[in-house]
Order: sequence, then structure tokens, then C-alpha cells
Amino acid sequence: MMEGHADLLSVAREDASDEEQVALPLGDTPEPLVTPAPVNEPEAEIEPARALVLADFQPPRSGPLHSAMRLAYKLGVPGQILSSPLRKPAKPRLLGTVQSPLEGNRTAGVALRAGQFFAGGLKHPLAKVDYRSPSKMTPPFVRAVHGFTWMRDLASSAPRAQCAGTAGDMFAAWLKANPQPGKGPAWTVELAGIRLLNWLVHAPIVLTGEGEKHKPRFLEALEATARWLDRNVTREDDRLAQASGWSGMLAAGLLLPDGKARKLYAEAGLLRTLGEMVSDDGGVLSRCPSAQADAIALLVEVRACYAAVGEEAPAALDTMLALLVPALLGVRMGDRGLGSWQGGAAMSESDLDALVTASGVRTRPLAEAGQWGFQRVKAKEAVLVLDAAPPPKPRHARHACASTLAFEFSHGPQRIIVNCGGAALAGALVPARIEQGLRGTSAHSTMVLDDANSTAILLHGQIGKGVEEVDFTRETLSQGKKSGTRLEAAHNGYAARFGLVHRRILILSDEGEELRGEDVLEPSGRKGKRGKIGYAMRFHLGRGIEAKPTEDGRGVHLVMPDASYWQFRLGGDSGEAGCSVEDSLWVDGHGRPHATKQIVVEGLTARSGGRFPWLLKRMG
Repeated sequence: MMEGHADLLSVAREDASDEEQVALPLGDTPEPLVTPAPVNEPEAEIEPARALVLADFQPPRSGPLHSAMRLAYKLGVPGQILSSPLRKPAKPRLLGTVQSPLEGNRTAGVALRAGQFFAGGLKHPLAKVDYRSPSKMTPPFVRAVHGFTWMRDLASSAPRAQCAGTAGDMFAAWLKANPQPGKGPAWTVELAGIRLLNWLVHAPIVLTGEGEKHKPRFLEALEATARWLDRNVTREDDRLAQASGWSGMLAAGLLLPDGKARKLYAEAGLLRTLGEMVSDDGGVLSRCPSAQADAIALLVEVRACYAAVGEEAPAALDTMLALLVPALLGVRMGDRGLGSWQGGAAMSESDLDALVTASGVRTRPLAEAGQWGFQRVKAKEAVLVLDAAPPPKPRHARHACASTLAFEFSHGPQRIIVNCGGAALAGALVPARIEQGLRGTSAHSTMVLDDANSTAILLHGQIGKGVEEVDFTRETLSQGKKSGTRLEAAHNGYAARFGLVHRRILILSDEGEELRGEDVLEPSGRKGKRGKIGYAMRFHLGRGIEAKPTEDGRGVHLVMPDASYWQFRLGGDSGEAGCSVEDSLWVDGHGRPHATKQIVVEGLTARSGGRFPWLLKRMG
């Protein structure tokens, strides 16, 4: 059991079933997977990764005057002096109304108007929200309250006139609790940047009708926040947080008077940060799909700010969106929602579709991503996604997980093998006490040695030593009437502690109804160590699946919600190990944990290594 696993399981209510065991045919017994000889067949069609062109992420070439203006603003020369040195400062006002293509959560917006704050799946009375103390708010609420992400939800729930009262009261309450820039939990670069961007994009729902009374304080808060970011944005090490800060500054440069110098400065900073934040195949370096979605949303909003003032956005923003979207779609499962990776939850089909539509990018999912690390195989109705890369580096980690060589598998709209997910939403409906457990190796569908994480899980989303290298190969197979795609990967996360390398082989048939796997432990040195070590292979099951062990204990019957039948079988030299079914949980895209089951294969193996083949097959 992973550390904290008992707490994790106690959260999910037991969904016991009194139905009799369904008799299913045992099917094929899997044998060890021998490395096949290469075949002279064309490789499976893979969406090619587009390489970042460094020139695309440099400040637009605008001549020496703009370069000098950018430098002077960076050194602290006021924007008004640089933009219009011979006239009086312009009166505070907004230069345009932004039409954002992003849709909010209408349910959350309606709840706000009814007096309930909705974040991370949890409702909280609006009248009891403490805008000062971070200790009284969970991380999902901190982002919603101090980042003003609720404005998009509110704007999607009703016409402006019906939202103005709620928005104005919440803005006034927040400003009263946070009157001084830089003081309190609201003043991080990420929160300030998101807040400023949301204020500028959704200003009409605050200033409509009687909301005009808030206008002087609102405009003053806009400028004060932008000035604070001018001084502090480069002090942030986290690249996504820095991108949030640059985005807010850029929006202010576009939409507030005398903002030309700020716009030039922020534009250059944002493009440089994007180049440092995204790998050459389009994935953010935190490897978190939720962070990937946040980055896309930032760029969509920034692009809308350019349109609001009639300016053309730098081509690099469209180039970056064209990189980010295919990578995000690469972890989309058969139900068209996101998989659960690196702390993220399973974003729903509707939310993901809305985000992609707003981006304006029409593309196929990225199938092979070396640095982003998620390998995707689509075979008719089946989708397989494998984590074939090390966890993110500590400087990029946000909710880093020890998930190397874990996989997710779906057939049609049914998720069959999943990861628990949801660590980023811990503190709302997902208890904060299990956040580290959700990030551990045991919360993912992979092999665990001696109840230890393959990479050390630290506090505050950070990660320690463990997996440093992953070897990966991918090939198309054709053997008689059977053909498929073979993924093979190995990591060294257990080499230093136990002298073993974990290798995983997955073969998905072209029909999508048979997934053959083999987990292999190999000595990392010339000679294996003596003795034995405990191991566990965990296969977390999707929501609604009934799991019953076979009579011989070497397999598990799986009955899907649509009444289709699958079977998991052990084979080869798995020794005396058998299959058991244990409790688990799965966190959906709204932060709600659901009681599920997991198949667990555990036992002892020689420290000199071992092979553990298995088969997941649709029956009938």
C-alpha cells in the first residue's frame, strides 16, 4: 500500500454489489512478450511534432525606437513619458471592450448569483468568504477568489445587467480586504496576472448600470496591479506563473491609456517566457495537462485583447497555440475528456471542446511526444496513453507525480484503466490530507517496488530524486493475421535503491480489443542482488466497472456499464502472485472523487529480476 493509501480509500464510499459473479470464459493466457524481429511494414501514422522556431518567439522587429522604449520601461521610466512626453497624462479609462471566446461554467455563475461560491466541486456561502486569510481557503478557492476566475463563470450565466450587482459587491469586498498592493496572499505574480487579465476582459460585468460607482476604484486597482507586476514579474521562477503575469501586463498595455511602452515590454517578456516554458513538441515543461489548458486559455484571452483595440497579435501567439493544442489533445481519452496526469483531473468533453474551439486551432491529437512524454495509440475505438518520460524537473513542477510508465486505456466512451488524478484540486472535495498519496506511484496504473515511489514525492507539489532517464521505442507490428502497435519503455527510478530497472511493454491490437502487457524487472548492474523484494502492479479501474476475481485467482472479470465484458489475466512466470480487487478512487474534472476499484497483483520476486506478463481482452 502507498503511504496515506488508507486515507485515500476512506474518502470513497464503498460501492458494494451483491450480484452473483458472472461466469466468463477464461480467454487466452498471456505469455512473456519476446522482442519481435523488425518487419518491413510502414510505421503507424503519427502526428509529427512541430519544432519550435526560435525566431517566432523573439520580440517583434519594430526598429530601434521601440527597442529603446522597451529598455527604458524595463529600467523604470514611466510609460506616459515614453508614449507622450509633451502632453498631460491621459485620464484613466478603458480603451476597448473585450469579446472573449472562452466560455465559463454557467452552473458556477448561477451559484454565485444565488450566493454560493463554487470552486473545485465544493460550494461555500459567498457571505462567509474570507478575502484576507489564506489559511481559511483551500488552493482551488485561493485561485478562484484571488484570481477572479469566477468572472468568466458569472459572465456566462446571465446578461451583464443581472451580473453587475454580484460582481460589483465581490470586487468591493475583495478590494476592502486587499487595499495595499504586495500585501497578503493575493499578491503572487500568478494570481495578480490572472486577476488583472480577468478584470480587463470582464470589466463590463462590474461597471454596468449601478456598477459605475465602482469605476474610479476599479480603474485605480487596474493600474496599481499593473505597476506591481511591472516591478515583480521577473522575480517569479515558475514559467507558467510568469506567463500569467506577462499576460496581465500585456492586456493592461493594450487596454489602458499611455500603455505603448508597457505593451512592448510585456509582449517581449511573454514571448520569451513561452519559448522557455514549452518543449519542442508543444507540451508545457510541468507535463501537467491542466497547466497546458491554462496556458492555452491565457493566450486566447490575450489575443482577444489585441482584437478589442484593433491591433494584430504577434504571429508567435498563433504559432504557440498550434503547438499547445495538439499536445493537449494527445491525452484525450475515448470519452473525449482528458486523462489524469501530473495532478490534473479528467477535464470533461464539453470543457475541452470549448477551450479548443476558442483557440481556433483545428488539428489531430499528437501521438508521439518525446519531451511532453505522453505516447498515444488509437486503434479503432480504443485509446492507449503511456507516460514514457521522467517527471518534470523540480523548477518546472507544479503538482508533480511519480507516474513514470503508468498508462490509461479506454474503449469507446468507457475508461477502463485510469490513474486516480486530482492532486491539484486537493483541499475542496478531495481532502488535502491525501494530496501526496494521489501524487504517488501507487495512485497510478504501473508497478511499485517495496511500497516506494519511483520518484520521491515532496511537499507543495515538488518532487525529489528518482527517475532520471526513460528509454523508449515504438513500432508497428504485423504477425500473420494479427497486427498492432508496440510501446516499450524502461526507467531507472528504482536503480539506486534496489538495483533494478523497470521495463514495460504494451502491445495494442489494431482491432483495439486486446492489450498485451509485460512488466519486466532487470538488474541495473552486471550482477543482480541477492534476496527478494516485494512488488505490486496496480491497474486502477474506471468508474462504474464491476470487477470480480476468477476462481483460479489468476484473472479478473470486468463488467462494463454498457454490459460489455472484458477480462484481465496473468500469465508466464508471475510466480505465485494472484489478482485481487481493492478499493480505489478517481477524481473527475469537477474535483469530485468517485469510489472505484483497482486490480492489484502483488508478491515477492528475486532481486535479480523477473518477468510479469498479463493480458486485457474484450470477450465475446
